[in-house]
Amino acid sequence: MCQLAVQNSDWIRVDPWECYQDTWQTTCSVLEHHRDLMKRVTGCILSNVNTPSMTPVIGQPQNENSQPIYQNNNVSTKPTAAKILGKVGESLSRICCVRPPVERFTFVDENANLGTVMRYEEIELRILLLCGSDLLESFCIPGLWNEADMEVIVGDFGIVVVPRDAADTDRIMNHSSILRKYKNNIMVVKDDINHPMSVVSSTKSRLALQHGDGHVVDYLSQPVIDYILKSQLYINASG
Repeated sequence: MCQLAVQNSDWIRVDPWECYQDTWQTTCSVLEHHRDLMKRVTGCILSNVNTPSMTPVIGQPQNENSQPIYQNNNVSTKPTAAKILGKVGESLSRICCVRPPVERFTFVDENANLGTVMRYEEIELRILLLCGSDLLESFCIPGLWNEADMEVIVGDFGIVVVPRDAADTDRIMNHSSILRKYKNNIMVVKDDINHPMSVVSSTKSRLALQHGDGHVVDYLSQPVIDYILKSQLYINASG
């Protein structure tokens, strides 16, 4: 389903590594895998959010008058998941990746032929955890997360949070000592009342499917819906 969801995207890819592992993998392990993978196949410099840098690789956009991530006055219908994720991607490219103008050269390593890429010493990449505020709130539940993993996830990588149903992310962060400690490493995606990003929800998608709700097209792309219906997934007896 993940592969179907991004098959037409030119900026999102699916890595099946976690699914192929014999044992359950922690979120921390998955993030470390992606960091190692990107370093191996691109040759780029990967650093933690706390690593000093001459360029503001991590930081909120400096323009105080910037528009919310999803705002288009010409759109008259509800945003689809694809449209919203596209806007999140645009924002992340501004927040997380600085690409100085450098000469390009052909780079080939033992794992992949990437063709023309940035000169590796001139670009920094950062791996961040993208999640909803409901997952962020789970960090506050005692004993649910390994504290050492939380230190790595928030302290070394950083988090991008998509609001869920007007959740108070400041309140959530204040309920956890680790979240408070690394508050500057947590970026909250700005929501828009007219186009709420909270519509992107796996829970709402499953409920819409079970109830035969036509609004499921607001949450899922058609290839994913077709696959779910064909495989009879998430559908109860009355659905």
